[in-house]
Amino acid sequence: MAATKSAVFRKATFQFFRDLGRQNRKEWMDDNRERYQGCVVQPFRRLLEELTPAVLNFNGEFDVCGRSGANFSRINRDIRFARDKTPYKTQMYLKFALPAPGDRETGQLYVGLSRDTVTVGFRIYSGGRRRDSTIALVAEPRVYANAKWVAQQKKRLARKCESYWYNTTKGEWTKHHGWPTDVASWKKLQAWIVRKKMNPAAATRPEFCREVAKIFRDLYPLLKFTSIPD
Repeated sequence: MAATKSAVFRKATFQFFRDLGRQNRKEWMDDNRERYQGCVVQPFRRLLEELTPAVLNFNGEFDVCGRSGANFSRINRDIRFARDKTPYKTQMYLKFALPAPGDRETGQLYVGLSRDTVTVGFRIYSGGRRRDSTIALVAEPRVYANAKWVAQQKKRLARKCESYWYNTTKGEWTKHHGWPTDVASWKKLQAWIVRKKMNPAAATRPEFCREVAKIFRDLYPLLKFTSIPD
């Protein structure tokens, strides 16, 4: 992928998230809708456009429809599950996933921007019932059949990316730093994230899309192994 002629994001994107964090209420958002469109929505749509050729080159089945939910995270928060009851999220994600039977979730390649951080990575969640999830039906059996696979990915990626995973105990999520290299971890694993963190300046460079595409190329084997059935 060639570098874009101009940067997709500007400092104004991160400033918007900072201001939203301080003024997180509907009245402020209503007054700043045009700013939100210009600083967040339009750049993220351009990011989708720039990354689509590379992503489809990995796998032509990736969803690149450009809809909220499918490719873009929603900025509105479900306040039923928000501890501080603020109505808006102070981050945005572009994500690429593959179709799966029923309502099952598959792994994703994603780019996330928040007030002071950029993340590019792979993630997979069990979603609703774990026993019916892609983790349980595709990823876990493959790890059992090839117990060295995660360790091999760690050796390949650990210098570039951080890894962490979650399990739940009595409904509470517990975060584990590191790579789930043992089979016992996969019996209870509910989510796995491998990502590279960057500072905001990285996203304001013209070559950002090219850097993201390279990281996606490194991480796509994780998605393929954990999500795509034979």
